[in-house]
This record gives sequence, structure tokens and C-alpha cells, in this order.
Amino acid sequence: MRNIRQQITENLIPVFRRKLSGVDALPQLAVLGLLSGIVTGAVILLFRLAIEWPLEHFLPGAGSENFEQLDILTRGLLPLAGAVGLGILLHKLSIHDRKVGIVHIMERLNYHQGYISFKSAMVQFVAGVTTVVSGQSAGREGPAVHLGAAFSSLFGQWLRLPNNSIRTLVACGCAAAISASFNTPIAGVIFAMEVVMMEYTIAGFTPIILAAVSAAIITQIVYGSEPAFSVPALTMNSLLEIPWILAIAVIIGIAAAAFIHLVDNMGRHHHRPVLLRITAAGLLMVPFAILVPETMGIGYDTVSETIHGELGFWLLLGVGVAKLVITGLSIGLGMPSGVIGPTIFMGATLGGAMGLIGAQIFPELASSVGFYAMLGMGAMMGAVLQAPLAALMALMELTRNPNIILPGMLIITTASLVTSEAFGKKSLFLTILKNQGLSYQNSPVIQALRRVSVGAIMDRSILRTDRELTPDEARKALKSEPKWLLVEGSNGPTALLPAVDLARYLEDTEKQVAEEGIAPPDTVDLMEIPANRRDVAPVQYQATLEEALNEFDSTQAEALYVQRHVAPMIQRVYGVVLQSDIESYYQYRRS
Repeated sequence: MRNIRQQITENLIPVFRRKLSGVDALPQLAVLGLLSGIVTGAVILLFRLAIEWPLEHFLPGAGSENFEQLDILTRGLLPLAGAVGLGILLHKLSIHDRKVGIVHIMERLNYHQGYISFKSAMVQFVAGVTTVVSGQSAGREGPAVHLGAAFSSLFGQWLRLPNNSIRTLVACGCAAAISASFNTPIAGVIFAMEVVMMEYTIAGFTPIILAAVSAAIITQIVYGSEPAFSVPALTMNSLLEIPWILAIAVIIGIAAAAFIHLVDNMGRHHHRPVLLRITAAGLLMVPFAILVPETMGIGYDTVSETIHGELGFWLLLGVGVAKLVITGLSIGLGMPSGVIGPTIFMGATLGGAMGLIGAQIFPELASSVGFYAMLGMGAMMGAVLQAPLAALMALMELTRNPNIILPGMLIITTASLVTSEAFGKKSLFLTILKNQGLSYQNSPVIQALRRVSVGAIMDRSILRTDRELTPDEARKALKSEPKWLLVEGSNGPTALLPAVDLARYLEDTEKQVAEEGIAPPDTVDLMEIPANRRDVAPVQYQATLEEALNEFDSTQAEALYVQRHVAPMIQRVYGVVLQSDIESYYQYRRS
């Protein structure tokens, strides 16, 4: 058994890694996607249990969302106490360690190739549970996405996979988390590629789909096959409703723009102490918890009641606006809570309220309140995240009704356009990144370079050699017919030269000795002979082509030698990469 394990470690895994270096490693990526979904599904089950178990025992009545039945004093003190506790926890952490959520995942993808620490995952787990259990206006999907991405990334790091594969694993974790949270695998796939990765690739679809499906299966074993909401049969009664649907799209688009603007404005206080900001968010939550308790927690019970037409107009309008205000204030001040759940809540309640107005104006034409609530939900999600396709897929999977597609496409795209074009708002996540002084590069060139590891294009025909050799040692070195000679210095490789230059020098020297009768040199100094030498710098085997280009820019090196840690203080060199190799590869793939 031990020999089999050793053989797998020494032979199969390195081959597996090498295959993953390229852009066409579909079978290997499919295996990773499947494993990522299983891991993420298990993590999300644990996360949901950590939220639901204490709430089911603490809150009165049945279920885990009955904050409305708490007495006024408890409702007021609970979010404040939770905020103070969270503030103290985050205050003790470094600025880097307290970053959580989908925005943090996008930052790690853009600046750190998707590497996420175990500590970050644990902070998100505690913070995500605390925000919901303490009654903050929070969602569980954002923290779930962080957890799925983090544990998928850690899985890739444990296997020491190339960075391009770790990026794919992060996307798999994001898709699996959304799939497991809503039981909507298609929406999970589109969300990962449209919102987080901001790219669509054929090779990326397969592992991400497998991750979403496997995560959904894991959660269905525990929670069943029903989606997050029980939705009655919905249909549009008449095409004459289209003008009203467009009017609702404009209203939802304005509300989404106001929400993003509020988060952006409050985010400008990010330089203030985190304990002060989180405590302030808790204090602001107190009057909302007392007067509008529906805004506490995830609020899916209110969403369900809205879909089934059980709430009146003023309550729907009031809780929708209240949720928008308190969620914008809280997230802007740095409360580590998810935004997707509140977005669904806002869209459902505001859409339901507009549906009741339509029923009063056109009672013989208007569709059900639930129909408009679902449309509002999709429109708000699409406008806030600027992800119309993900919102449409979520709407279709939640309703399981193809009749929602046409009006859904109309309201989601219109609301998204109103938010982005009429008010100039980018997606909420990009807005928060910009507020932090960060950006998200997603140009086609950068995306193409991120998909491939240096291991896929490096030249392996190299020979590491000392600077000074005897003529016999030099001839012996050339017998293996290397293309490049990597010259060793006191602190590692210092230069790269073509092996043909050494061969030419030895040939010229032999001819000179024969013709002039002089004594042959005792040593050959590879740094002194006529040769096309290149300055070199190291790059890790896991690095993507984007990282390699950045290394060229920062070091001004003319070549990079690809190395990997194989033991403490020991680096093994696998090949070399020239900048022209990267440019040639990109031109070839593009053509």
C-alpha cells in the first residue's frame, strides 16, 4: 500500500500537474471541478447548519427566521451586541485578514492568482454566521461563495497545482456555492463566469458545470430537491402588461443605482477604525430591528410571503425601502455580510408592491403579485450585480417555469441598463473594489494569459552548468544536445546562453590550436566566451503567463528560468521562458 501511494505521489501527480499547465487540459479540469463541488457542498452544508441550528433553538416559533416574534428589547440589543462582538474580532485582525466576501475573492483572483488562505476562510465562516445569527441585514450567499472559493483554492494549493488551475478551481467553488445555496446549478455556473471571473471559456464551462452539479447533489441529499423558494405557477396574463413591466424595470433600476450609490458613499469611511465602523452599523440597525423587524437576518420568510401574495402594499414598500437603506449603510461601513440575499429581498418586495399597484390600475389584466415579485427579484439582482444572464438563470430555475423567460429578459436587461447607463453605475462588487483603490483587469489579452501556466510553453532542453569548465567537461555537456546552458553563480543561475555558442567556441578554439600550434586553454569561462548571453530571473512553476510577463517587466530580465521548491532550501529548475515565447504563444492561440 505504501509503495502504491509513493508511486502515485512521484509519478501520477507530477504528470497531472504538467497536463494542467496548458489551456486544453479538459479531462484533468473536469476531475478537479467534480472534487471542488463535493468539497464545497460539504462546506456549505456545515455553514448552513451553523446558522440554522442556533436560530431554530433561539427564536420563538418554528423555523430559523422568526426575528419578528422576538420582544422589542431583544430585537434592539441583538444586532448591537453582534456588531460589537464582530468589531472586536475584526479589530484584532490585520487589515489583510479581515477582508471577506465576493469582493475579496475577486481581489485574490486579480492580484494573487486565486490564492486564498485558510485563515481567511475561517474568518469568513465566523463572520458570516455571526451576521445572520445576530440579526444583521445580511445574506448567506456571499459568505458561502467566499467559503467555496477558499476551500477549492486550498485544495489546489495542497496539490501544488499551476496557478491557472487554481483560478479555475476558485470559479468552481463560486459556482458550487451558489448552486448549493439556492439549488440552482445553472445560475451558479453563469454567476461564477459572469460576476466573478468575468469571462466565458469553453474549457472553463465543463469543470464549473460539474462543480455546480455535484454541490447541488450534496445539498439535495440533506435539504431535498426543491429550490430556495416555493413558487406557485406564474404566467403573464396579457402582452398589454409589457409597458407596466418596463415601468417597474425603471423603478428597480433607480433603486439599484441608489443602493450602489449608498454603499459607495459609506465606503469612503473605510479609513476609520473598523471597530467604530462595525459598531456604528450595529447602532444603525437597532431602530430598523425595532420598527421593521422583517429586515433582520436573511428574510427569506418575507420573500416567500411576498411571492404568495400574503403581504399588503405599504408593508411591502416599507420593508423594501428599509432593507435597501440599512443594507447599504451596513455594507458600506464594512459589515462582513452577504449582499445577494438582501438584493433578492429588495427586488421581491418592491416588485410585489408595484404588482399590487398594477392590480389596482388594471385589475382585469394584471398578473399575480408573485409574478411581479419574482420579476423584481431578478431585475434587482441583475441591476445591482450587472449580471443579467445570471439573474435570468436564477429566475428560471427558482420558478421552474419557462413562461417567466420573456418578461424576465425584458425587465432584467432594462433595469440593468437604467442602472449602468442612466446613472453610470458599475456592478456593486466593482464599485467596492474601486473604493478600496483596486481594479479588476479583464481584457481579452490578460484573460488569455491567465489561462496558461509557464510550464505549458517553457523550453525543457536546458543544462545547468558551472561557469568554468575544462574543455573535456564542456564537450561532455554538449553530448546531451541541450538547447540552452544555464550558468550557475554563487546565489543561483546568473545567465543563459545558447549551447550552440559554446559548441562554436570549442570548434574555433580547436581550429586555432591546430593552425597556430598554441596550447589549448585549461578552462572555458562561459561568462567570457563570445556568446549571446541573457540575464535571467526566476519564476515559479505554478506561475501563469501573465505573472511571467510581470516578472519580465519588474526585473528587466531577458529570460526566466522556471523553478519549483522540491525540498526545504532546494529549488529544481524545469525549463526556461523567453518573452518572445509568450508573445508567439498568444499570437498562435489568437489565430
